[in-house]
Amino acid sequence: MRRAAVAVAAGAMAVSLAACGSAKQSGNSSSSSSGGAKKGDAIKVGLLLPENQTARYEKFDRPLIEKKVKELTNGKGEVVYANAKQDPSTQNQQVDTMITNKVDVLIVDAVDAAAIKSSVEKAKGAGIPVVAYDRLAQGSISAYTSFDNTTVGKVQGEALLKALGSKAKSGKIVMMNGSVTDPNAAQFKAGAHQVLNGKVDIGKEYDTKEWKPENANANMEGAISALGKQNIVGVYSANDGMAGGIITALKAAGITNIPVTGQDAELAGVQRIVTGEQYMSVYKPYPQEADVAAEMAVALAQGKSLDSIAKDKVDSPTTKQVPSVLVPVVSLTKDNIKDTVIKDGIYTISDICTAQYKSACDKIGLK
Repeated sequence: MRRAAVAVAAGAMAVSLAACGSAKQSGNSSSSSSGGAKKGDAIKVGLLLPENQTARYEKFDRPLIEKKVKELTNGKGEVVYANAKQDPSTQNQQVDTMITNKVDVLIVDAVDAAAIKSSVEKAKGAGIPVVAYDRLAQGSISAYTSFDNTTVGKVQGEALLKALGSKAKSGKIVMMNGSVTDPNAAQFKAGAHQVLNGKVDIGKEYDTKEWKPENANANMEGAISALGKQNIVGVYSANDGMAGGIITALKAAGITNIPVTGQDAELAGVQRIVTGEQYMSVYKPYPQEADVAAEMAVALAQGKSLDSIAKDKVDSPTTKQVPSVLVPVVSLTKDNIKDTVIKDGIYTISDICTAQYKSACDKIGLK
C-alpha cells in the first residue's frame, strides 16, 4: 500500500479548523505546555493503541505517528509502542510500563475512557503529559485530537436516509452501535439518532460489545429472528468491521440490496461499497489526525506551547478546556472513492480492484 500522498494533508495541520461538535473556541487562551524542562529532539514518545482488530490502527495510525515524530525531531525521536488488544487492564499495565521506561509524553487511544483515568493521573504525577488520541480519555489529559464524532453519526444517518428514500418508513431499521466503553460510540449514536428519529422505525438497537464483528453478526441474527427478514429495510452500522459481520448475517438470511452504513473506510469496507453490499462508510483522514497527535506530543515533550496547534477546547467528564483539534470527515460512497481514499494515497486502485472486484470496479468507472 502506498502512502506517498498520506503526509500531504497533514503538513499544514497547524490547523485552522473551525470549532465543531462539542468544541469551544479557545479565544485568547493561556499557553499550554507540559510544564517540564525543555528538551531537545531526543525524546521518547509512548504510543498506546486500543486494539488490532480494526485495520486502521496497525496499518495507518501507528506508522503515520511514528513517521511524523521522526520528521519533527530530525530523526532523533523514539516511539515506544504497545497495543492493548481491547483489554483495559492490559492498557493500564502498559501505562505503568511506559512510566517505568521514562517516556517524555504519552499518546493514548483508550480501550475504556473511564478505566484509563487512574493511569492518566499516574502519568501526570510522574511528569508525563498525555495526549488523548481519537477517544476522549478521562483524567488530567493535556491535549486531545479526534474527529467530530457527533457529525460522524449524523453523516451516517443522513446517508442511510438518502439510500432508503421513499422506503424509509416501509419497514424497520436495525441500529448496531459501538461499545459502551468507547465515548466515541455514544457520540456516533447520538448524532445518528438526531437525524433518524421520527424518520425511520427502529426495530432493534444494540450496543455491540468490544466493537467485534462476530458480536455484530450475532446481534444481527437476533434482529432478523425478532423482526422477520421481510421487514428489515436498512441497517445503521457504526463501523466497517461490524458492517462486515452484519452483511454476513444478512446474506445467510437471504437479505440483499438493503443499505448498510459503516465507518473507517477499511479496505474490505471500500470493496463492499464497490460491489454494492455496503452503501457507505465514513472516511476519516487519518494522516491529519495522526500528524496532529504527533505535533502535540512532540511539543509537550519539549515543553512548548500548544497554542499554534490546538485552536479549540473540549470538556471531558473530568477535565475542562482541553486543547483540542477536531478533524472533518467525509461520507464515502462508490461515487467519490477516487476523490477520497485514492486521492489521499490511502489505497491504490489496484489495492481495491483485485481480481475478485475488477468487474464491479469497471462498472463504477474505477479503473
